[in-house]
Amino acid sequence: MWQAEVRVDLDAIRENVTRLRAGTGAELMAVVKADGYGHGMLPAARAALDAGADWLGVCTLDEALELRRAGITVPVLAWLLSPGLPLHEGVAAGVDLGAASLPQLHEMVEAARVAGRAAHLHLKIDTGLSRGGATVADWPRLLEAAAKAQADGLVEVVGVWSHFVYADSPGHPTTDRQLAVFREGLGMVEQAGLRPRYRHLANSAATLTRPDTHFDLVRPGLAIYGLSPVTGERYGLRPAMSARARVMLTKRVPADSGVSYGHTYTTQRDANLAVVPLGYADGVPRHASNVGPVQLAGARRTISGRVCMDQFVLDCGDDPVAAGEVATLFGPGTDGEPTADDWAEAVGTINYEIVTRFGGTRVPRVYDGERR
Repeated sequence: MWQAEVRVDLDAIRENVTRLRAGTGAELMAVVKADGYGHGMLPAARAALDAGADWLGVCTLDEALELRRAGITVPVLAWLLSPGLPLHEGVAAGVDLGAASLPQLHEMVEAARVAGRAAHLHLKIDTGLSRGGATVADWPRLLEAAAKAQADGLVEVVGVWSHFVYADSPGHPTTDRQLAVFREGLGMVEQAGLRPRYRHLANSAATLTRPDTHFDLVRPGLAIYGLSPVTGERYGLRPAMSARARVMLTKRVPADSGVSYGHTYTTQRDANLAVVPLGYADGVPRHASNVGPVQLAGARRTISGRVCMDQFVLDCGDDPVAAGEVATLFGPGTDGEPTADDWAEAVGTINYEIVTRFGGTRVPRVYDGERR
């Protein structure tokens, strides 16, 4: 008998990847960073590959090497690379690396020397996000150095890429400005004598709504897990994650009973309370205190009082509720339960954060639709 679980539907991931592939002529990189957005990196990666994903995208070198150790041989791009990492291990494992500055490029050249093989690089230009990537002013110097390293046989420039600013608003005019900067940057790439096979810019939102940004490769992340990057739109995606727990105990309390730490909630009448063994140590946002939606005993309820480290309480009024009944925090919404979007709206965040909070917690993940 389980107490709490995060359930992941791998068939939903497969369906979402199939849908995304049908909407583009470009190759598809399934982004599985952050432990597959909380869904489990390896199961999510394998499900995406089952559905025809061509690439996998991660942030860290460790994530990329974990994919390789698991026997995954498709192209993998890793792009969040701090100074001093053992990049030669990534080069030796055939991991593509994102290069965004001259110091990074120099480290990758040295890694290639140590590994005894050319490093596959994706040069990143900052088109307006002001985060990763070389600025437009620094771009020509990065290209010149990369072209020399390629001529020396130490690197192969496989890709050129960038990130959008408005992931949740693909129609924003900034997107068009970034696209123009990206095209200008590609012109400089050609002038430098580089001929990368892959140009990539499109995230989930652009994959779904901006085919003019697809180029040779698209990089959906959130969408492969069935969540929409655009508020109010679903695009036929099916959420893959559900989170639920069994009620630990129930009790009848009189009106005016303070509930949980600080008594930020007080019962308005005699009430049945249900204690649910999930808290902020498990991924439930503390900001969900008095606002988080939960389905229990056939009705949608709201967390009563503060979310604790390990538990929260629901005021069920006069509704009968018993220990062992299942409280569903979120799921696909097909049975009336709250969704990750509902939780995001309730606590003032985004659906990305809700699902990633439940990755790597005490709560076990259970997979439906496993094939291996």
